[in-house]
Amino acid sequence: MQQSIVFLDRETLGATVRKPGFDHTYVEYDVTAPGQIVDRLRDATICITNKVPLGADVLAQLPKLKLIAVAATGTDIIDKKDAKERGVAVVNIRNYAFNTVPEHVIALMFALRRNLLAYTRDVQNGVWNKARQFCFLDHDIHDIAGSTLGIVGYGAIGKSIGKRAEALGMNVIGYDVFPQEGLVDFDTILRDSDVITLHAPLTPDTKNMIGAAQLKAMKKTAILINTARGGLVDELALAEALKAGEIAGAGFDVLTQEPPVNGNPLLDPTIPNLIVTPHVAWASREAMQILSDQLIENIELFVGGTPRNIVE
Repeated sequence: MQQSIVFLDRETLGATVRKPGFDHTYVEYDVTAPGQIVDRLRDATICITNKVPLGADVLAQLPKLKLIAVAATGTDIIDKKDAKERGVAVVNIRNYAFNTVPEHVIALMFALRRNLLAYTRDVQNGVWNKARQFCFLDHDIHDIAGSTLGIVGYGAIGKSIGKRAEALGMNVIGYDVFPQEGLVDFDTILRDSDVITLHAPLTPDTKNMIGAAQLKAMKKTAILINTARGGLVDELALAEALKAGEIAGAGFDVLTQEPPVNGNPLLDPTIPNLIVTPHVAWASREAMQILSDQLIENIELFVGGTPRNIVE
């Protein structure tokens, strides 16, 4: 049987996508608007999507669809319950960002602990020129070595970050909803960490897992990093905590709405020691190629009758 493959948002993947090794047709679109989804998938048996959502109302109009291959790890854009009821399999990408996300986290950690944004801005604005001493020390600088990193979500990415942190001389503690030997509770993470990095999925249980109360429980010198999912942190509470000096800084690669077309509390340029990057922690060229190769392998294995990375 010839498969019909449609990639709805090819623009999101900066890598070579090889042709699957079975009889097929293939069509790709750079972007797909909500009103275009059904028409583009009407004859498709396999859909590739990264961020284009497929809800129950859309799936009801696609009787030929057999597989949704998500070009990402997160699958919250898919109504998985409805897909399963209709016999549509959903597969995702796993264990591809083992270098790119940890390196992004480490980069944010160094920039925030050393207050690089504030010092760079002061140099650009001529503040250093007016200093009485050759060193200009208006912003706190803290060492990475000897500090404590708290990892929330101690899976493959979390463990990879932990190994890098230990190599830098950090003390590493971890928390996960799934029990593992040697981990600590969430309150300990909040109380003892100099840096907290989030690597949990977004679920009803983890939504706003860090809000005003949790921010107040952190050290005033601590920083918070989120490269996982927007929605894990109450963004308004974080903006207020940073302005009030309740914590020392934050680095976010994800927001609740992406792109933030309606604005976001964390886009306020007056917030001190805050770095927001546009959901690129995953996107090294090397990682994207690993993702692309795994994406096609997932499709080939499904068509060959030995599916992997099935998401229930």
